[in-house]
Amino acid sequence: MARRKPQAFFLRVKDGERGKAAATDHRNWRGATMPAKLGLVRMFLAMLLLLALATATVGQPGGGAPSLAPAAARGLVARALATELRTAQDPAHPMRFVLRKASPRLTTTKQIIETRDGAVARLVAVYDRPLNAAEEQTEQQRLDLLLSDPSRQERRRQGEESDFEMVIKLLRMLPSAYLYEYVGPGQGPAGRVEKFTFRPNPGFSPPDLESEALTAMTGEVWIDAVQERVTRLEGHLQQDMEYGWGILGKLDKGGWLVIEQADVGGRQWRVARFKMQMSLRILFKIKNIDTEEEMTQYAPVAVGMDYRQAIRMLRAGSGGGSQGAR
Repeated sequence: MARRKPQAFFLRVKDGERGKAAATDHRNWRGATMPAKLGLVRMFLAMLLLLALATATVGQPGGGAPSLAPAAARGLVARALATELRTAQDPAHPMRFVLRKASPRLTTTKQIIETRDGAVARLVAVYDRPLNAAEEQTEQQRLDLLLSDPSRQERRRQGEESDFEMVIKLLRMLPSAYLYEYVGPGQGPAGRVEKFTFRPNPGFSPPDLESEALTAMTGEVWIDAVQERVTRLEGHLQQDMEYGWGILGKLDKGGWLVIEQADVGGRQWRVARFKMQMSLRILFKIKNIDTEEEMTQYAPVAVGMDYRQAIRMLRAGSGGGSQGAR
């Protein structure tokens, strides 16, 4: 049985729309932008997805609501991090959901279903309007091609698996890569949270290119103390990150992102919102990322569903609504 990938942002980056081509160009992302494998966006998003795994220390929380005692704070972080690690590798709860992605150039809505063969997406709206006849025809042709050529979906599955393996590798480094400091209680969307700041551990020495970005990020993470899950992570690049002495690429200082998780039912937690602004250069190409994503209408699907079954479900209109409403 395929493992459930950690709500990979890779799917949304790879399917990232580029202007008008969103409804017509469905080329495989991996083949179109191979230099990204040199360790920039792909690595960066993988690391940030599970950035909450870190070593906890205890500072002096501010006044107000009663705060956790040092031992309780350390225990909460340890349990929450163990839960995130365990659920990242959980294959037993595939979902379907609606993804609305907005950028200065384009806004799209997709229905997505997770399967044993990797995730499958159907474009259903552009700029919050349903596809017109020509766009719908193009989308149906793309799905027909996917059905007739299983190698396309297999490439996606292999890509997701590769991304997953990298996430796990970085995840195993994170306890030694970061230091957390408890700063006190706060109020999250679903109730009380415990807030921690995080910063790079000066004693951490990154062993390879992919892990170097771990030394450049600071931020804040919120933990739901009842369900012991990370509910929000906000990170900021505190310095430029150069790769290959700046020849291969560079992430610019000042970039930031926010990730929010929520219980979507049955004590299943998934990413609900994702915002990122980042400026990067890969070889000689400069890209400014300014994106906001909202994931809604989560619902379980059958374990072991294959991608063809998912396409039939999407075509039948049972993969979620087109407007991303809760």
